[in-house]
Amino acid sequence: GIDQIDWQAYREWLENQFSPGYARDVYNYSRKYAHCLLEKDLSELLMIRKTKRTNIVKALANLSKFIGMHDEFLRMMRRHDLEWGGKSNEELVIERYTKVQDPNEVFEWIKQVKRVRLELKDFMDFMAITGLRLVEAIASYNLIIKLAREGKLDTYYNEEKEALEHFRFKDLFLRRSKKAFVSFIPKQFIEKIALNDPLPDSRHAIEMRVRKRGLRLRFADIRELHGTFMTKYLTKSEIDFIHGRVTTSIFMANYFNAALIADLKQRIFKGIREIQSLIS
Repeated sequence: GIDQIDWQAYREWLENQFSPGYARDVYNYSRKYAHCLLEKDLSELLMIRKTKRTNIVKALANLSKFIGMHDEFLRMMRRHDLEWGGKSNEELVIERYTKVQDPNEVFEWIKQVKRVRLELKDFMDFMAITGLRLVEAIASYNLIIKLAREGKLDTYYNEEKEALEHFRFKDLFLRRSKKAFVSFIPKQFIEKIALNDPLPDSRHAIEMRVRKRGLRLRFADIRELHGTFMTKYLTKSEIDFIHGRVTTSIFMANYFNAALIADLKQRIFKGIREIQSLIS
C-alpha cells in the first residue's frame, strides 16, 4: 500500500535526477495519485484536463520506476489509452539512452566513491559488474561474507557456473515487483569480498556515507549504465534475464539450460573485464 512506499528515499531519488522545483512537483503529484498506480486503475486521470494530466502521468512513471512497477504502469497506460502528452515513444527512448550523457561520468563517479570511501571499494565494483539494485547489492554482498564465515558459501555461490544463485534466497531476492535470480561473477572476486567486513544493511546508511563526502548519489545510474554497456555483449532479453526482468518460468527455462548458460557467462565475463578496467 501507499504507507509501504519509502517516501523519503523516493524524494531523494528524485532530487538526484531533477532540478529542485521539478523534483518537488513530481513528488507531490506522486503522493496525491499513488493510489491510481497501486490500485492499477488510471481511469481517474481521464477526468483531469490534459495539461495537468501529463504532469501526473510523468510523476507516476517515475514512481513506478522507483517501486519496480514500470512495466505494469506502461501496460496500464496502453489499457486506458493514455498519452504521455508531447513526447513520442521514440523521444522517450532517446531521452532514456541519453540521460547519462557520458558513460564515463558514472565510471568516474564510481572511482571517486572508491577513493573517498575505502570500505566501499569492493562494493562499488560489485555493483558495477552485477547491475544489481542498491538494496539487492547490499543484501548479496553481506550474504557472501556471512556464508563464507559460516563455511556455507556453496549454498549461494555455484563455483562450477561461477554464479551467485539469488533464487535460493527467495525472501531476500524474489520480491513481488523486484527480482534478482542470478549474477555471474568470477570466483576470484567472490573470494575477495568474502574477506571483507559486512556493510550496514540499510541503503540510507550507504547513501549517507557517500553524501558525507560531498558526492551526489548515482547508484541507480550504475544499473542503467550496466544494462546499456552490456548491449555490446548480450541481447536485450539476456540483459532482462540478468537484471531480473523476466518471469520465473522464463528464468527456469533459461537458467537450467547448461549450454546456454556457459555461452552467456563467457560473454558476461568479457563485459565484466571491460567494466573493471574502466573503474580500476
